[in-house]
Amino acid sequence: MSGRLVNMQTIKCVVVGDGAVGKTCLLISYTTNKFPSEYVPTVTVMIGGEPYTLGLFDTAGQEDYDRLRPLSYPQTDVFLVCFSVVAPSSFENVKEKVPF
Repeated sequence: MSGRLVNMQTIKCVVVGDGAVGKTCLLISYTTNKFPSEYVPTVTVMIGGEPYTLGLFDTAGQEDYDRLRPLSYPQTDVFLVCFSVVAPSSFENVKEKVPF
């Protein structure tokens, strides 16, 4: 980059779903290309040859956080809705709670 600042566009991605469905593991695997050892909430991705900052917001899935979760929704570009195929109730919960 030869010392010059590059104005990167930002994409906000909020990950929602019940607790223990693998949201955090999914994000860690995506950002590090390996199974979790640490969590990196921001990565740079290339889209059409242009760099973008991808901000990843991992929301708490437990019911205790139902009232707080929507506070992360404003200015979101992408929602990633997660559920577990081995926990059918997690799919029912996203159908109920996620604002489509």
